[in-house]
Amino acid sequence: MKRALIIDDEPLARMVVKEYLLGFPEIEVLQECNDGFEGLKAIQQHQPDLVFLDVQMPKINGFEMLELVEQQPAVIFTTAFDEYAIKAFEAHAVDYLLKPFNKDRFNKAIEKYLSQAPGAASPKKTEDVLEAAASNSPAQHERIVVKTGTKVKIIPVQDVEYLAADDDYVSVYTAEGSYLKNKTMNFFEQTLDSRYFVRVHRSYIIAIQQITRIDPYEKDAHLAILKSGAKIPVSKTGYVKLKQVLGI
Repeated sequence: MKRALIIDDEPLARMVVKEYLLGFPEIEVLQECNDGFEGLKAIQQHQPDLVFLDVQMPKINGFEMLELVEQQPAVIFTTAFDEYAIKAFEAHAVDYLLKPFNKDRFNKAIEKYLSQAPGAASPKKTEDVLEAAASNSPAQHERIVVKTGTKVKIIPVQDVEYLAADDDYVSVYTAEGSYLKNKTMNFFEQTLDSRYFVRVHRSYIIAIQQITRIDPYEKDAHLAILKSGAKIPVSKTGYVKLKQVLGI
Protein backbone atom coordinates (compact mmCIF):
# COMPACT_ATOMS: atom_id res chain seq x y z
CA MET A 1 0.00 0.00 0.00
CA LYS A 2 1.32 3.43 -1.00
CA ARG A 3 0.59 6.27 1.39
CA ALA A 4 -0.27 9.66 -0.10
CA LEU A 5 -1.08 13.26 0.82
CA ILE A 6 -2.98 15.85 -1.23
CA ILE A 7 -1.77 19.43 -0.69
CA ASP A 8 -3.87 22.00 -2.55
CA ASP A 9 -5.73 25.13 -1.47
CA GLU A 10 -8.63 24.37 -3.86
CA PRO A 11 -11.21 21.93 -2.38
CA LEU A 12 -12.47 21.02 -5.87
CA ALA A 13 -8.96 20.13 -7.02
CA ARG A 14 -8.46 17.89 -3.97
CA MET A 15 -11.81 16.22 -4.65
CA VAL A 16 -10.84 15.48 -8.27
CA VAL A 17 -7.58 13.82 -7.19
CA LYS A 18 -9.41 11.71 -4.60
CA GLU A 19 -12.04 10.69 -7.13
CA TYR A 20 -9.45 9.67 -9.73
CA LEU A 21 -7.54 7.72 -7.09
CA LEU A 22 -10.53 5.43 -6.61
CA GLY A 23 -9.16 3.53 -9.60
CA PHE A 24 -5.94 2.85 -7.69
CA PRO A 25 -6.83 1.00 -4.45
CA GLU A 26 -3.12 0.46 -3.77
CA ILE A 27 -2.81 4.18 -2.94
CA GLU A 28 -4.27 5.38 0.36
CA VAL A 29 -4.86 9.10 1.02
CA LEU A 30 -3.76 9.82 4.57
CA GLN A 31 -4.66 13.50 4.71
CA GLU A 32 -5.73 16.55 2.69
CA CYS A 33 -4.02 19.88 3.35
CA ASN A 34 -5.13 23.43 2.48
CA ASP A 35 -1.73 25.11 2.32
CA GLY A 36 2.02 24.64 2.54
CA PHE A 37 2.14 25.04 6.32
CA GLU A 38 -0.35 22.21 6.82
CA GLY A 39 1.41 20.20 4.14
CA LEU A 40 4.81 20.48 5.77
CA LYS A 41 3.41 19.37 9.12
CA ALA A 42 1.59 16.43 7.51
CA ILE A 43 4.70 15.27 5.63
CA GLN A 44 6.72 15.35 8.84
CA GLN A 45 4.01 13.45 10.69
CA HIS A 46 3.11 10.79 8.11
CA GLN A 47 6.30 10.39 6.01
CA PRO A 48 4.19 9.58 2.92
CA ASP A 49 5.38 7.74 -0.17
CA LEU A 50 3.67 10.15 -2.56
CA VAL A 51 2.47 13.76 -2.46
CA PHE A 52 0.10 15.50 -4.87
CA LEU A 53 1.30 19.08 -4.57
CA ASP A 54 -0.18 22.29 -5.91
CA VAL A 55 2.38 24.89 -6.94
CA GLN A 56 0.41 28.11 -6.50
CA MET A 57 -0.78 28.36 -2.89
CA PRO A 58 -1.15 31.26 -0.44
CA LYS A 59 1.47 31.98 2.24
CA ILE A 60 4.17 29.75 0.78
CA ASN A 61 4.06 28.03 -2.60
CA GLY A 62 4.60 24.34 -3.25
CA PHE A 63 8.26 24.77 -4.16
CA GLU A 64 9.02 26.73 -0.99
CA MET A 65 7.26 24.10 1.11
CA LEU A 66 9.28 21.27 -0.44
CA GLU A 67 12.53 23.10 0.27
CA LEU A 68 11.77 22.71 3.98
CA VAL A 69 11.22 18.93 3.78
CA GLU A 70 14.25 16.92 4.87
CA GLN A 71 13.19 13.47 3.62
CA GLN A 72 11.46 14.23 0.34
CA PRO A 73 8.72 11.88 -0.88
CA ALA A 74 7.85 11.26 -4.51
CA VAL A 75 5.94 14.25 -5.83
CA ILE A 76 3.37 14.67 -8.58
CA PHE A 77 2.97 18.41 -9.02
CA THR A 78 -0.40 19.91 -9.94
CA THR A 79 -0.56 23.42 -11.34
CA ALA A 80 -2.47 25.87 -13.45
CA PHE A 81 -0.21 27.28 -16.16
CA ASP A 82 2.91 28.69 -14.63
CA GLU A 83 5.77 29.32 -17.02
CA TYR A 84 8.41 28.99 -14.28
CA ALA A 85 6.97 25.72 -13.02
CA ILE A 86 6.55 24.15 -16.44
CA LYS A 87 10.08 25.13 -17.42
CA ALA A 88 11.42 23.46 -14.26
CA PHE A 89 9.37 20.29 -14.79
CA GLU A 90 10.26 19.87 -18.45
CA ALA A 91 13.94 20.44 -17.81
CA HIS A 92 14.14 17.75 -15.15
CA ALA A 93 11.57 15.15 -16.23
CA VAL A 94 9.50 15.15 -13.06
CA ASP A 95 5.88 14.34 -13.78
CA TYR A 96 3.24 17.02 -13.32
CA LEU A 97 -0.47 17.52 -13.97
CA LEU A 98 -1.50 20.72 -15.69
CA LYS A 99 -4.90 21.88 -14.42
CA PRO A 100 -7.54 21.10 -15.49
CA PHE A 101 -6.36 17.54 -16.14
CA ASN A 102 -8.52 14.58 -17.15
CA LYS A 103 -8.59 11.05 -15.82
CA ASP A 104 -6.46 9.64 -18.65
CA ARG A 105 -3.64 12.11 -17.95
CA PHE A 106 -3.94 11.44 -14.23
CA ASN A 107 -3.77 7.68 -14.80
CA LYS A 108 -0.59 8.05 -16.85
CA ALA A 109 1.09 10.00 -14.04
CA ILE A 110 0.11 7.36 -11.47
CA GLU A 111 1.16 4.47 -13.68
CA LYS A 112 4.52 6.17 -14.23
CA TYR A 113 4.94 6.50 -10.47
CA LEU A 114 3.89 2.90 -9.76
CA SER A 115 6.18 1.53 -12.46
CA GLN A 116 9.24 2.95 -10.74
CA ALA A 117 11.35 0.60 -8.67
CA PRO A 118 10.90 0.98 -4.89
CA GLY A 119 12.99 3.90 -3.67
CA ALA A 120 13.47 5.19 -7.22
CA ALA A 121 11.31 8.27 -6.74
CA SER A 122 14.52 10.25 -7.13
CA PRO A 123 14.73 13.00 -4.53
CA LYS A 124 17.55 14.34 -6.73
CA LYS A 125 15.04 15.05 -9.49
CA THR A 126 12.86 16.92 -7.02
CA GLU A 127 15.87 18.92 -5.84
CA ASP A 128 16.70 19.79 -9.45
CA VAL A 129 13.15 21.04 -9.99
CA LEU A 130 13.36 23.20 -6.87
CA GLU A 131 16.67 24.69 -7.98
CA ALA A 132 15.35 25.48 -11.47
CA ALA A 133 12.05 26.87 -10.20
CA ALA A 134 13.64 29.08 -7.55
CA SER A 135 16.17 30.42 -10.04
CA ASN A 136 13.39 31.52 -12.39
CA SER A 137 10.48 32.42 -10.12
CA PRO A 138 10.17 36.12 -9.19
CA ALA A 139 8.45 35.28 -5.88
CA GLN A 140 11.44 33.31 -4.71
CA HIS A 141 13.80 36.17 -5.55
CA GLU A 142 11.95 38.36 -3.08
CA ARG A 143 11.97 36.19 0.04
CA ILE A 144 13.67 33.32 1.80
CA VAL A 145 11.51 30.73 3.56
CA VAL A 146 13.15 28.99 6.53
CA LYS A 147 12.09 26.56 9.22
CA THR A 148 12.76 27.35 12.88
CA GLY A 149 11.81 24.36 14.99
CA THR A 150 8.21 23.58 14.07
CA LYS A 151 7.55 27.08 12.70
CA VAL A 152 8.02 28.49 9.23
CA LYS A 153 9.40 32.01 8.80
CA ILE A 154 9.27 34.12 5.65
CA ILE A 155 12.19 36.56 5.40
CA PRO A 156 11.87 39.39 2.86
CA VAL A 157 15.22 39.79 1.11
CA GLN A 158 15.36 43.45 2.14
CA ASP A 159 15.67 42.24 5.76
CA VAL A 160 18.77 40.16 5.00
CA GLU A 161 22.05 41.67 6.21
CA TYR A 162 24.38 38.93 5.01
CA LEU A 163 24.65 35.19 4.40
CA ALA A 164 27.43 32.91 5.57
CA ALA A 165 28.37 29.35 4.63
CA ASP A 166 27.71 26.99 7.53
CA ASP A 167 28.82 23.42 6.73
CA ASP A 168 26.09 22.01 4.42
CA TYR A 169 23.80 24.95 5.14
CA VAL A 170 23.76 28.71 4.72
CA SER A 171 23.11 30.99 7.70
CA VAL A 172 20.84 33.91 6.82
CA TYR A 173 21.50 36.89 9.12
CA THR A 174 18.86 39.53 9.87
CA ALA A 175 18.35 42.09 12.63
CA GLU A 176 16.16 39.51 14.41
CA GLY A 177 18.76 36.76 14.35
CA SER A 178 20.17 34.07 12.08
CA TYR A 179 18.39 31.20 10.36
CA LEU A 180 19.70 28.07 8.66
CA LYS A 181 18.70 27.27 5.09
CA ASN A 182 19.55 23.98 3.38
CA LYS A 183 20.96 25.60 0.24
CA THR A 184 24.39 26.46 -1.13
CA MET A 185 26.17 29.79 -1.43
CA ASN A 186 26.18 29.30 -5.21
CA PHE A 187 22.40 28.98 -5.16
CA PHE A 188 21.99 32.31 -3.36
CA GLU A 189 24.60 33.98 -5.56
CA GLN A 190 22.48 32.99 -8.58
CA THR A 191 19.06 33.87 -7.15
CA LEU A 192 19.67 37.06 -5.15
CA ASP A 193 19.60 40.30 -7.15
CA SER A 194 23.21 41.20 -7.97
CA ARG A 195 22.34 44.90 -7.75
CA TYR A 196 21.73 44.53 -4.02
CA PHE A 197 23.82 41.54 -2.96
CA VAL A 198 27.42 40.68 -3.71
CA ARG A 199 29.50 37.63 -2.91
CA VAL A 200 32.57 39.13 -1.33
CA HIS A 201 34.16 35.87 -0.19
CA ARG A 202 33.62 32.19 -0.89
CA SER A 203 31.81 32.01 2.47
CA TYR A 204 29.96 35.36 2.51
CA ILE A 205 27.34 37.28 0.57
CA ILE A 206 26.46 40.73 1.88
CA ALA A 207 23.62 43.20 1.30
CA ILE A 208 25.19 46.30 -0.21
CA GLN A 209 22.90 48.67 1.71
CA GLN A 210 24.25 47.28 4.97
CA ILE A 211 27.86 48.36 4.31
CA THR A 212 29.08 51.37 6.29
CA ARG A 213 32.74 51.19 5.28
CA ILE A 214 35.46 48.94 3.86
CA ASP A 215 38.74 48.69 5.77
CA PRO A 216 42.08 47.26 4.62
CA TYR A 217 42.88 43.96 6.29
CA GLU A 218 46.08 42.00 5.78
CA LYS A 219 47.61 41.51 2.33
CA ASP A 220 45.15 42.02 -0.57
CA ALA A 221 42.20 41.55 1.79
CA HIS A 222 39.61 43.86 3.31
CA LEU A 223 36.87 43.89 5.91
CA ALA A 224 33.35 45.13 5.16
CA ILE A 225 31.88 46.76 8.27
CA LEU A 226 28.10 46.49 8.35
CA LYS A 227 25.53 48.67 10.12
CA SER A 228 25.05 45.89 12.67
CA GLY A 229 28.76 46.03 13.51
CA ALA A 230 29.46 42.70 11.81
CA LYS A 231 32.89 42.49 10.18
CA ILE A 232 32.82 40.44 6.97
CA PRO A 233 36.04 39.33 5.26
CA VAL A 234 36.38 40.49 1.66
CA SER A 235 38.70 38.52 -0.60
CA LYS A 236 40.75 40.06 -3.37
CA THR A 237 38.23 38.89 -5.99
CA GLY A 238 35.34 39.97 -3.77
CA TYR A 239 36.83 43.44 -3.42
CA VAL A 240 36.95 43.82 -7.21
CA LYS A 241 33.28 42.83 -7.44
CA LEU A 242 32.37 45.13 -4.60
CA LYS A 243 34.09 48.11 -6.24
CA GLN A 244 32.24 47.43 -9.48
CA VAL A 245 28.85 47.32 -7.75
CA LEU A 246 29.60 50.43 -5.69
CA GLY A 247 31.06 52.28 -8.68
CA ILE A 248 34.36 53.09 -6.99
